[in-house]
Parts: sequence; C-alpha cells; structure tokens
Amino acid sequence: MRGLRRRPPVDPVERNALRSRRRFARRQWRRRWLAWRYLVVGVLLVALVGGGVWLVYFSSVLTVKRVEVGGQHLLSRRQVLATARVPAGEQLATLDVGAIASRLRSLAEVRSVDVSRKWPDAVQIEIQERVAVAVIEIGGRLRGLDADGVVFTEYAKAPPGLPRISSTSATTPDALREAATVVSALPKELAAMVDHVEVQTVDQITLVLKDQRIVVWGSADDSALKAEVLLKLLRQPGKVYDVSVPGQPTTCTQDTVEACTAS
Repeated sequence: MRGLRRRPPVDPVERNALRSRRRFARRQWRRRWLAWRYLVVGVLLVALVGGGVWLVYFSSVLTVKRVEVGGQHLLSRRQVLATARVPAGEQLATLDVGAIASRLRSLAEVRSVDVSRKWPDAVQIEIQERVAVAVIEIGGRLRGLDADGVVFTEYAKAPPGLPRISSTSATTPDALREAATVVSALPKELAAMVDHVEVQTVDQITLVLKDQRIVVWGSADDSALKAEVLLKLLRQPGKVYDVSVPGQPTTCTQDTVEACTAS
C-alpha cells in the first residue's frame, strides 16, 4: 500500500545482542538490590526503633493523664491520691511505681498495695486495706486492730461484733500481735461470748466473758485447740477457766485469777 513504510528486517545478531543487554541489566539490578537490601532493612529498623523510643520516652502520647484507684473503703480516693502523689504528665515508662507504692504503704489502713502502669496513659492503684478483728482504746480513742496486731483506723463507736482489747502503757507491740492472733482464732460461737481481752505480756492474755467469767489463755500458741477445749469446759460451773495448757485445763469457782492461784 502507498504511504506505508515497511520496517527493515531486524538483524538476528542485533536482536540477540539486545536480549543479552537486557538480561545483563536485570542481573546487575539484582546484584545491586542484594547489596543494598540489608542497608535498607537496617535503616528501616533504626527508624522503627528510634520512633518507638521517641514515642515511649519523649512524646506526650504515653504520659500519665489518669489515675485509677480500687479496693479502698476506709480511705477516700482523695486521701489515696494525696499520699500517692502520682506526677501528672510524666512519661509512663519512666514512672517510679515503687516509690508510689512505698508512700501508700505508709498509710496505717493499707495492708498491701499494687501500683502498675495501664497503657497508654493511666496508673492503676489497687489497695488491700486492713480488716479489724478487735478494737483497742489508746489515749482515749477507739482504734481498730487487725490480725497482724497493727493499730490503724479510728472509730467513734465500737463496731458491733468486735471484741475489745484492754491494754496498758507497758503492753508491747508483740503482745498486741499475740492478742490479735488469739482473737482471730476464736470461733464465732466463742467470740460472741467475749466482752474484752486483757493483755499484759505475750504469754499473759486473758479473756473476760460477757457474764464476767474469766478465761486464762496464756500465749497465742495452740489457740485453735484452746478454743475447742474451752467450749467444752464452759459447760461446767466455774468462775475462772484456765486453758493456757490445753492438755491440762482447770476450772475454779473463785471470782478472780489470783484467788484461784492462791488456792
């Protein structure tokens, strides 16, 4: 047809040379990629690590914005926060949770506390408060005594069901701890009969029942066995019951321990 030019035939040698050049170029590219890919991957890893470090330690994204408090009943949220002194705006990753927990353990009402980071922007405070097993009057104030013998909260009026512990200025913390152990070991039936517990030393603990009968308890050793023996012993008439040696309990009809000892 007129007006159309025909391409000249391609020389087979030139065609093969062109194909060889293309194959060579592809091989060269693959070699370059193999040589550079480790560098590219390394740069990406450095960028990721650097970005992560910036995000965790320097950005405002992961800073303390909230404090969540749980487990407290005796203490108010305001008291917990005032003692914890959690620094708002500090990086969550560098926050000294141990120092916060230490400050909270200084509160008498706190038996244990767990402080943890709650990502992305909160601090979680979980408190286990002490539970009173008895009340004790100190300086004219009624205070709670827990099973570890720790004096903590204050009461305007003694809660019902808690026995009262009577002590003197010479009563040691160890003696109070022994008394708390005794009270904790009392079964409900026996605890309901107790008016108060008198504590002189660690091995001179006495129960005064609501009907004014007296129980010489001794130390806190074998308290569960002593309680079992006493419940049987109380069925016998008497004024003073001595279970300080539970294997050899005694009963006395005198009104006081001194009278029974003298007799």
